[in-house]
Amino acid sequence: MGGAIAIGIVAWFAWQRYATGQLPEGIARGNGRIEGVEIDVATRIPGRLKDILVRESDFVEPGQVLAVMDTEQLEAQRRQAEAQRERARIAMGSARSVVSQREAERRANVAVIEQRKAQVAAAESRLARSEELAKTGFISRQALDDDRATAQSTRATLAAAQAQVAASDAAIATARTQVVDAESAEAAAVAAIDAIAADIADATLKAPRAGRVQYIVARAGEVLAAGGRVLNLVDLSDVYMTFFLPTSQAGRVAYDAPVRIVLDAAPQYVIPAKVSFVANVAQFTPKTVETEAEREKLMFRVRAQIAPELLRKHIERVKTGLPGVAYVRIDDHAAWPDFLQHGLVQ
Repeated sequence: MGGAIAIGIVAWFAWQRYATGQLPEGIARGNGRIEGVEIDVATRIPGRLKDILVRESDFVEPGQVLAVMDTEQLEAQRRQAEAQRERARIAMGSARSVVSQREAERRANVAVIEQRKAQVAAAESRLARSEELAKTGFISRQALDDDRATAQSTRATLAAAQAQVAASDAAIATARTQVVDAESAEAAAVAAIDAIAADIADATLKAPRAGRVQYIVARAGEVLAAGGRVLNLVDLSDVYMTFFLPTSQAGRVAYDAPVRIVLDAAPQYVIPAKVSFVANVAQFTPKTVETEAEREKLMFRVRAQIAPELLRKHIERVKTGLPGVAYVRIDDHAAWPDFLQHGLVQ
């Protein structure tokens, strides 16, 4: 019994020795806090919050419905846009019928022109014969005048028929314009329906990724502006500890260097991690940096990323905001002290 107590005391003093800064050469330490990527779930459009379907601390999966907005007004707008689309389709059908009618009229007028041309040709031939006969006195002057009047009349009817074709062309162009207008109205109505459908879809707020509901900002019944926050998620698959090291140590830290994290709330566990970020500028400095001793006071931010697969394995125990100590190996040949070997989370 006494031997066990003695061993325990020795181990405690050894842990205290390392934990208070007397670490092996090549191992650095820094105080930090567990952090995670936070996501604000917000509304894209203004409206009234109808219901919230999760509670704080709930775990959510990607695509899970978190909250819904009231869509009664949007549904009414969609019905109105659908009615406008149907009206545009009817107008488009009518306009196409008018185009067909005007094209048929034009074909009839073209046929009349051919008929009038034949009549003009016949009248002019007759007039030419009458003029020759009138010179020799074989026909009367009155007959010649009648043939001239007939030729002039047929030319006038030809011109009228040609004018009818031109009018038909104008009517066809007008009818086709009405078809284009109706098609544009239908396209605008369809676009409005799609936009409203997108707004209705966005009224269902879903989780963009797996995580835990950290806190709820809004409550059911509140009217929110566009971009109004509803709740906050923390992505528990992207968790890290941020800590600070002085210049002499930060300069020796390599990316992917192994890290051991010990939390104040659970010192019996050692969490493995890797360096994922080292700041290229100091986070805080003395007022003046003139001597080597002052330069040693420069502190650089370092981030230790915990492996996502390890986080998923222990997802129920992952909490952000917990303070602790990060131990980083700045020398590849340095060995981890015993207190960082035992209780390693795997």
